[in-house]
Amino acid sequence: MTLPLRTAAVTIRGITRGVWTTLMTRRGTAHLPLHGGKAPRWLFERMVQLAGAISIAIVRDYGPDEMLRRLSDPFWFQAFGCVLGFDWHSSGVTTTVCGALKEATKEYGSEMGFVVCGGKGKTSRRTPEEIDRVCQTSGDNGASLIHASRTAAKVDSAALQDGYQVYQHSFFFIPGAGEQWCVVQQGMNDAEGYARRYHWLSGVRPSLVSDPHAAVADDHRGVFLNLVAEEASQHQACLTDLSREHPDRLLEEASPLFAEPMPLFELAMPRRHTLSTGHIDPRALRKVLVSTYEKQATDFETLLGTPGLGPKALRSLSLIAEVIHNQPASRRDPAAYSFAHGGKDGHPYHVNRLLYDENIDRLRTALNQAQVGHSDKLHSYKRLAKFVDGLG
Repeated sequence: MTLPLRTAAVTIRGITRGVWTTLMTRRGTAHLPLHGGKAPRWLFERMVQLAGAISIAIVRDYGPDEMLRRLSDPFWFQAFGCVLGFDWHSSGVTTTVCGALKEATKEYGSEMGFVVCGGKGKTSRRTPEEIDRVCQTSGDNGASLIHASRTAAKVDSAALQDGYQVYQHSFFFIPGAGEQWCVVQQGMNDAEGYARRYHWLSGVRPSLVSDPHAAVADDHRGVFLNLVAEEASQHQACLTDLSREHPDRLLEEASPLFAEPMPLFELAMPRRHTLSTGHIDPRALRKVLVSTYEKQATDFETLLGTPGLGPKALRSLSLIAEVIHNQPASRRDPAAYSFAHGGKDGHPYHVNRLLYDENIDRLRTALNQAQVGHSDKLHSYKRLAKFVDGLG
C-alpha cells in the first residue's frame, strides 16, 4: 500500500523527498535476557536449511507478504526461532534467526519470495547499499525503501530513548511488490542485562512519528523519553520549530540551562527528566544545530533524517522545548505487550489462547510441509512443544 507525495508540511510518515513512500507501523517489541556467544557453525548451517524450507512452504501456500507479516509478530518470531533450534528466551534468537534467513535467501534465491538486507553491528550499516543493489535488478524504488529502513532505525535509536542501544537491523522486503517490507531490529541494555527487539511492518498505520507501536513488552521499565508518542505531537512541532532557528540565537536562549551553578533551574527542572545540565556540551550541540538550521525541516520525520542528529542532540532540544517553552515531552514507555498475545500475569491483558493456538498451528503446518529430513522435523516439533509448555 502506498501514498502519493503531498506538498503540505505535515508530520506523518510517507511525506518525503518527492517519492512514493509506504505506510508503516511498529508491530511489537520483545524483551529478552542478554546472552553472549553465537550458535555453533554446524547448528547454524542446519538452521539455514530449516529456515529456508519453512519459509518456502509459507510463501508457497500464503504468499511472501504473509511471511513478512509473521516475522513482524514478536510471538511468532520467537516460536520460529525455537523451532530452528535456538534458546527460546535468549536475545541471540534475533540475530541468529535474521542471519539464518539472510543466508537462506542467498541459497534458495527467488523461491524464498523475499530478501534480507542488513544484520548485526557493522553489517547493519550496509543495509542501504544492499537494498539499492537488489532494487537495481527488481526495479523497486530504492530511495523509498532506504528511507523506510533509516527512519525505523532512527526512531528506535534516537526518538524513542528507552535505554537500549540498537545494534541489529534487518530489513526484509519483497522485490517487485510495491514496497512491502518489515524491519526486525534489536537494542541492548548492558546495565540491565536485557535486549529489546523491535518489529516494523509496512502498510498498516500512516504515521512513523505518532505512537507507531502496536505492542511493546518489558518488565524492566525505567524513565523514558518518547518523542513518537501520540501525545507528543505538540512537542514534536516545537522541536521542529527550534531546529529552524539560528544556532547562536537558540543557544543564547538556552544559555541558562548550561550555567553553573543553577539553583533556580534545578528547582524548575522537571523531576522526571533524565537529562541534567552536565550532560550537555554546547559546542557539540551547536555543530548539530548548524545542520538542522541548514536543513530547515518542516516536520519531525524530516528532522529525524538530519545527519548527526542523535539521541544527545534530541534530548538537548527536548530539554529546551520543555523547560524554556513549557512544551512537555512524553515519558510513556510503549511497553504494553507480551508477545502480542497477552501476559501470563494478566498484563497488559490476559493470554489470548485462540491467538496462541492459531500461530502455533500455522507454524506446525509450515514445518510439516517443509522439505527437510524426518529427524530435523522431529527435533523441531519437540522444541516447539517445549516452547508452548514454557508459556504456562
